[in-house]
Parts: sequence; structure tokens; C-alpha cells
Amino acid sequence: MRLGINLGYWGAGMDGDNLAVAQEADRLGYDVCWAAEAYGSDVPTVLAWVAAQTESIDVGSAIMQIPARQPAMTAMTAATLDSISGGRFRLGLGVSGPQVSEGWYGVKFDKPLARTREYVEIVRKAMSRERLSYEGEHWTLPLPDGPGKPIKLTVHPQREHIPLYIAAIGPKNLEQTGEIADGALLIFPAAEHIEETAVRHLRAGREKAGKTMEGFDVCPTVPLAIGDDINGLADMFRPYTALYVGGMGSRKQNFYNQLAQRMGYEKEAAEIQDKYLSGDKTGAAAAVPHELIDKTTLLGSVDRIADRMRAYAAAGVTTLTLAPAGFTLDERIAALRAGTEALERSGLAA
Repeated sequence: MRLGINLGYWGAGMDGDNLAVAQEADRLGYDVCWAAEAYGSDVPTVLAWVAAQTESIDVGSAIMQIPARQPAMTAMTAATLDSISGGRFRLGLGVSGPQVSEGWYGVKFDKPLARTREYVEIVRKAMSRERLSYEGEHWTLPLPDGPGKPIKLTVHPQREHIPLYIAAIGPKNLEQTGEIADGALLIFPAAEHIEETAVRHLRAGREKAGKTMEGFDVCPTVPLAIGDDINGLADMFRPYTALYVGGMGSRKQNFYNQLAQRMGYEKEAAEIQDKYLSGDKTGAAAAVPHELIDKTTLLGSVDRIADRMRAYAAAGVTTLTLAPAGFTLDERIAALRAGTEALERSGLAA
């Protein structure tokens, strides 16, 4: 099992620290450094900045939002980042959510699976440097009855095949991801539930495409905190878990809330959402079960984390992406180093 790191969003006042964390991960031999975007920092700019100041670690978008860009633009960006990074770019895509897609980008959040499939097909075709023509439900290239003509990408990516990941949560999206992508970006993964909630659906998609799980990257992001007080460490992540389970989406359309329900926390997920949407964020955080946090994070001593890493690997995780927590840069760097040590103690290091 390989290790990655997730820097999250840029522009939150820790940009210098984030770069230092990425550089330390590079020095420690981490496999990939991911960054995110929502409606603040854009991810390609961040990844170009990180790639320019690291040597061997891959840089990946987790995610580039599908409603934010036409697919040909995404192909241009991916090819450019792969070229300037020396072949270290990984393209992670996702549909975002209804609030961001429609409220920020003005793009209807309809038929997300079909849109994703078409988007991936166009991106891959463009990156392969074929002359770009496509006829689908959501995109037609070139536009009919106009001056447009099939055009070929002029930038040469460093590699013939840029790895393509999709952020997936729901069963149908996971199955399609297994079918059309090279990897899956997962969130709130519990080793005890990941086979049921994710891997079996990914496997079904691979089988649909006539493939096995061999070479497919199962890549969840897991917050990491080092220390002896497990309860105290878990409390650090209460607001984070409450935000996603309670407030990331509407009452009817919150993918993270639905995931918590599939993990067996139906009653708790409903309570967290009720409190969060009523404005009681403190109460929502308090309602998050300790067990849910403990199962979806890496908390405690290096040996405890090594045990959890073994459980993730046994469940099918191939790249475990860490989000090291800490109030200072030194604490985040210490957590990063502890992650490396835990992987070595687990016996899973490549």
C-alpha cells in the first residue's frame, strides 16, 4: 500500500505551511500530493505551484469539478500539468454537488452519471491527441451547422496515459467509476465497511468492463492525528464530520449523510443533519458518534495507526491518502513522519 497526502483547499491562511508539508511528503517518499477546489482556490494553479517546488511526488486534483470546465479545457489543463511536472500529474474529476454546480457555476445538476461518462470520454479522446469529434446527449463537438471543425490538442503530455480518477460515493457512481476510470477517490472510509460501501461496487464496474481490480487505485482520504488521548483527538474532527454529514448538501441530497446511513448510522445521521440545518452546529458536532470518527480517521499511537493501515490494506485500499492534522506546521510535519513510520511498522511499505 502506498501513501498520499491531501492538502485540502488553498487560501485558508496556511499556504506556506501547505507547501512545506508537500515538500516534506516529497522528501519522505509519499506517492502523491492531492489538492482540492470548491468555490475558492482553483486546483490547477495550486498543483502547478507545488509541482514546481517538489521533485518526485505526483500531484493530483481531488477534484477538478466537472461543471467548472468544458471537457476539452480539462484535457488542455491535464496535458499542460503533466508536461510541466515531468509526468507527475493525476487527473481527479467529480461532479461536485447541486448547491455548488447550480449556485456557483450555473450548471444544472442533472444526470450526473451520464454527464460524467461523456466528460471522461471526451477528455480521454482529447488527451490522446485525436482530432476531437463527439456526439452525445450533453456534448456535441464540433457544433453542427457552424464553422467549427475537429481540432487536435497541440500540447504533448509527458505520458501517453494520464491516470484518471473519479470522486465517487453512491453505489451507481462507484460502479461506473470502476468501469471507466483508473482509480476512485473516496471519503469517510471505514476499513470495516469499505468492501460493502465501495469496493464491491467498484469491482462490479471493473467486471462490466471485462477487467479485474488489478492496477485499479482505491484511494481514500483519511485524517491523521497522533497522540495518546483518542477521545480528544477524535473531538478535533467533530466539526469536520458534522459539516459533511449534516451540512454538505440539502436534506434530500446529501451524499455523505447517505454514506453514514449505509455504514449503519441512520439515526445518528438524521440527528446530525437536523441540528446542522437548524443552525445548531455545536449540537451537530456533539451528535457525531465517537465510533464513526474513530473508524474513518487514523488516531492514536504509531502502532495503533499501523494496525489500522493493515485493516485498510486488507479491505482493498491501494493508496491511503493522509490529511495530517495539527495546530502548527511542526505538528503536521510530525504527523506526516508518523504516517511513514506506521506504514513501515505495518509491513506494507513497497
